[in-house]
Amino acid sequence: MSSVSDSDTRYPYVLVDVADIEADEASARLFELGATGIEQRDAATLTSAGSGRVVLAAAFVRDEEAAAACDELPSAWSPHVEHVVGDGWRDEWKKHFEPFRLCEGVVVRPPWRACEAGAAERVVILEPGRAFGTGLHETTQLVAEALAERRGRLAAAEVLDVGCGSGILALAALALGARTVRAIDVDPEAVAVTRENAARNEAAGQVIADTTPIDALADRYAVVIANIEAHTLCVMAPWLIARVAASGTLVLSGILAPGSVPEPWVDIQRAYAGLALEEAKTRGEWLAAIFRA
Repeated sequence: MSSVSDSDTRYPYVLVDVADIEADEASARLFELGATGIEQRDAATLTSAGSGRVVLAAAFVRDEEAAAACDELPSAWSPHVEHVVGDGWRDEWKKHFEPFRLCEGVVVRPPWRACEAGAAERVVILEPGRAFGTGLHETTQLVAEALAERRGRLAAAEVLDVGCGSGILALAALALGARTVRAIDVDPEAVAVTRENAARNEAAGQVIADTTPIDALADRYAVVIANIEAHTLCVMAPWLIARVAASGTLVLSGILAPGSVPEPWVDIQRAYAGLALEEAKTRGEWLAAIFRA
């Protein structure tokens, strides 16, 4: 009687084809449906799904879970199940996650890649793991660039990172001069990954990460960052504003740029009218807003 080896085992995954602006929403939905990991195949992973679109490949443990997930997903995403044989595919995405410059002064590298940084650059070691945030998305880059352009305000500052994900922006803030970062996220997995990445960068004592709700915080911070979708930013506006210290800086992203329908930028400006808009930065279809208290 023959046995089936690990290398012969079939693993299911769900493929969906979505617009760039739907990628975060689709990833969140796939995780909710039981995905154990997601690979995004776009220009950043050298596999193009077509202009303005990405293919997400979500791993599932069992065929039944993958099939059930397909039934719950929008038909417009063309969800379908495929299989691979063996375990090698689980680390396949790592081949495409190379060191890169997140913003002026900060280089990001995964633990399995070495890189050389310039004399004025700091290297952040990042393993996204189970959380969102490799640094390749435009919204993350916009926030990092806004912080780099205002590094004088970060010097020895206390920072609040709302929706910390993998912890990439918290670590970027430290690399740019912040003293400490309070990082919060509604997802316990994201908090765990942020703590792991802080430890990788010998910054465990500088990053306090937990699931404390924004409305339960009492301290105020010199710099507050929130890279979350626009509707949530509008809902959270009273609490985010309250956490910004006098003359402090608030950086928001995850906002579709003007011209989208509906236009969330109009709602953001209305929700944060009590602050002074310092700058609105755009990249691709996304916008980051920098406010001063």
